[in-house]
Amino acid sequence: MYREERGERGADQVSVDLDLPDGVQPTAVALLLLGRHADPSAERGVDCPGTLPPASDPDLVERARAAKRALGTRVFVLGHHYQRDEVIQFADVTGDSFRLAQQAAAHPEADYVVFCGVHFMAESADILTETRQRVVLPDLAAGCSMADMASFDQVEECWEVLAEAGVADVTVPVTYMNSSADIKGFTGRHGGTVCTSSNAQRALEWAFGDPAGRRSSSKVLFLPDQHLGRNTAVLGLGMSPADCVRYDPHQPNGGLTPAQLQAARMVLWHGHCSVHGRFRKECVAEVRERIPHVTVLVHPECRYEVVTSADLVGSTEYIIKTVEEAPAGAKFAVGTELNLVQRLARRHPDKTVVFLDRTVCFCSTMNRIDLPHLVWALESLAAGQVVNSITVDPTTARYARAALDQMLALP
Repeated sequence: MYREERGERGADQVSVDLDLPDGVQPTAVALLLLGRHADPSAERGVDCPGTLPPASDPDLVERARAAKRALGTRVFVLGHHYQRDEVIQFADVTGDSFRLAQQAAAHPEADYVVFCGVHFMAESADILTETRQRVVLPDLAAGCSMADMASFDQVEECWEVLAEAGVADVTVPVTYMNSSADIKGFTGRHGGTVCTSSNAQRALEWAFGDPAGRRSSSKVLFLPDQHLGRNTAVLGLGMSPADCVRYDPHQPNGGLTPAQLQAARMVLWHGHCSVHGRFRKECVAEVRERIPHVTVLVHPECRYEVVTSADLVGSTEYIIKTVEEAPAGAKFAVGTELNLVQRLARRHPDKTVVFLDRTVCFCSTMNRIDLPHLVWALESLAAGQVVNSITVDPTTARYARAALDQMLALP
């Protein structure tokens, strides 16, 4: 039995008993990961024992600058809000996934678009940019767990289930921007639209408003984030939670009967964001007790119970704008990705900005894009070698572009 008493950095002593073999001592990080130890001095809201270390090579920053300088206007670097600071400093434009794709399309002079984000974002950039432009993702392992929760074959099977229930012809697919090109293509092929967290309500209003001659009682198949779909339908359109059913692709017929599909107005895909889905109602109650007069500000990808407990709900751009425009002394507990929350806290030292959950969490796939990968990509391009090029096949791109164009045409 190993017993540890820790009191470093002024923290209260904490005793931990672990049943470990003789001679084996757990590290502090291991104890934290196991939930068997707390480090109050590292739980100030935006700091954590897992804070990302600086790049080991001190020359990487200058190498990135030199490569970007050599490429000049031939390269356009996009940085998502959730990227770490060491990467975001080299972005020509920062924003959410769709704004960045739009920005890529608005710079046809660039031969190369380096997308510091995740795979589905780079796909969207490839769809919206000119054929001659090359879109580069510095690390191909930078995916999105939510996007991966809906494969093309699974969604095709779901559509067959809807057809067998007799409701496919009155169902409009709406896919969140955080989906693969295949799913966007499926959506475009079936007359649907893409949406973002900021225009999801307009997308649903369009879908239920008799698009393409369908009856006004149309249903929506919402992909792949169940929480954004439910929150928008219930809180934005005034539906009842009972109007929503969840389709689980790992269950026969999605775990639903034909009668349930016929009665539902929203068929929600069984997907979620691994970061936003971690927040719980208890996090809101705890932060209100810990920080008097705090404003709880969350992203609509959070669970329904969290969104209904929060003070303000909105997209990433909305969160940034809200904190920026608040008066000095304002207090926010923010339910979104940690890199962004940390950046907001540093930019606004006159305000209190903390992470909603005391157990902090980065988006692990977004953080695959680090400075070494970015330097490698830029230096390769400067040497005339295109690496990690993201290309969507023409047929998929055509249908996906139709769904994206429909989103741009939303009233």
